[in-house]
Amino acid sequence: MASSIWEQVSTLVLAVVIALGIRALVIEPYRIPSESMIPTLLVGDHLFVNKFIYGAKLPFTELRAPALRAPARGDVVVFTVAKQGGETYPADLRSDLPREEFVKRIVGIPGDRIEIRNDLLYVNGEAVPSRPLPDSFADRHGRELHENEVTLDAHTFVTLNDPYSKAPPFGPILVGEGRYFMLGDNRDYSKDSRFWGTVRLAEIKGPAFLLYWSWNFNGSWAELLNPLTWVRLLTGEMRWDRMGDGVP
Repeated sequence: MASSIWEQVSTLVLAVVIALGIRALVIEPYRIPSESMIPTLLVGDHLFVNKFIYGAKLPFTELRAPALRAPARGDVVVFTVAKQGGETYPADLRSDLPREEFVKRIVGIPGDRIEIRNDLLYVNGEAVPSRPLPDSFADRHGRELHENEVTLDAHTFVTLNDPYSKAPPFGPILVGEGRYFMLGDNRDYSKDSRFWGTVRLAEIKGPAFLLYWSWNFNGSWAELLNPLTWVRLLTGEMRWDRMGDGVP
């Protein structure tokens, strides 16, 4: 009897260790909490982050495993920042503050010169190809946002601009060594590197690569204890067509 219990406990412990190891070194789930990356990522999207491609950070150390490649322009990545109230800072500049995870798109790598003017992104003096699309995107606040198809290196994706709320020109700035410039696809409604600076590689967890769940829900976990919440979600708030999609 004791032997059987020990075998069950050992199996459970091993399963937990494997699960934690996978989360720490291979993939990690992330939930989209804001509209800064629409239309690419919607509030209520759940995605997986590839933690080993840039070299996963080894638990309880500052060391990283060997990388398969470096972060590239156009990658959508999850990373860590420092937060205090409504203010955001690069995590390495405010180690005294609590941490929070953001998701944005890398548009500048070390050594790049970044500038934004007339709603166009310039990298090293060259305008990133962008063409307006005939469709518009209605966000949760009823704003009709203009869609643009953008091609940045190997990535083609859609960005949004509010024709009635133009962002001011930005830059040019030079991205520092070992740092990355992040931008939201919802250009006029994203707090990103334009506001709080660049991000070190050490703070980047990895690129988002797969949507495994999506629903129009951003409430608390306590609400999910109510069976009526599940009825509402499953009958009208699920986004089945997004599940299994990659992240452009």
